[in-house]
Amino acid sequence: MSKPPLVLLVGPTAVGKTDLAIRLAERLEGEIVSADSRLFYRGMDIGTAKPTPAERARIPHHLIDVANPDETWSLALFQKAAWEAIAAIHARGKLPFLVGGTGQYLRAVTENWTPPEVAPDLRLRQALEKMKEERGGAWLHEKLYLLDAQAAQKIDPRNERRTVRALEVILTTGQRFSEQRRRRDSPYRLLTIGLKRPRAELYRRIDERIESMFAAGLLDEVRGLLAQGYSPSLPSLSAIGYREAAAVVLGKMSIEAAKAQMRRSTRVFVRRQANWFKEDDPSIAWFEAGAEGAAEAVEAYVRAWLTEAGSG
Repeated sequence: MSKPPLVLLVGPTAVGKTDLAIRLAERLEGEIVSADSRLFYRGMDIGTAKPTPAERARIPHHLIDVANPDETWSLALFQKAAWEAIAAIHARGKLPFLVGGTGQYLRAVTENWTPPEVAPDLRLRQALEKMKEERGGAWLHEKLYLLDAQAAQKIDPRNERRTVRALEVILTTGQRFSEQRRRRDSPYRLLTIGLKRPRAELYRRIDERIESMFAAGLLDEVRGLLAQGYSPSLPSLSAIGYREAAAVVLGKMSIEAAKAQMRRSTRVFVRRQANWFKEDDPSIAWFEAGAEGAAEAVEAYVRAWLTEAGSG
């Protein structure tokens, strides 16, 4: 029996995935499943560049606004929810588009990972956090390297939250964290579309997006979240844009310093995204998002793939 189809749309933040995904879904009878971990959280709209209500009214979107900012959506929970959403889309006779820039979430769904369903161990996590505070994130990352070199190589030493989580899983289960990333046969017939832009153009778009976020009321959005009792130390509010905006609201940083920090952090994030989906990967069909006729070219490519599947 042939596998059900799934179109994957990948690329760095601000490259133009949302616009293209909506266009493709409209023209190819599709629905969109978000694989952007920042879009899970209700009330966090401006700083995540979440699709607008008008955009979501055009095409059904899934896995957006599924949790409150103080809830944790694990990789295992996301994977299960994504598989269920994709199955429901297939059952309706529609084409699912899995869209996002969070590499591990995309890979978990398409490569059939087995992420550990380990509930957070608050006591262990607090102990690890204390070690981090006393000895530094680099020391903690070295400990991870001793226990699971493969996981340590994949986790940026500056991503201390991810380092802590990896150690938590290892110490709770007795199994290597990297085991969750073992690639298995995909449950889908996959087509992966990659969007790219020249780096200077991408950075300009990022800078413009940051300015538009502040103009659209990012600081008011963060004030509202803090007023609801959400702590600025929550993982969700430590995302790029929210941690800087919270610092402004709390009087710890100027608006211009916050924008500058957001620009720097987003550039680092873009480089990390590129490690998940490389331009020399033969399994990805890359298109220049800003090129004339790019949307039409991608649509034609997907249609040809679907036709090939139907005649195969």
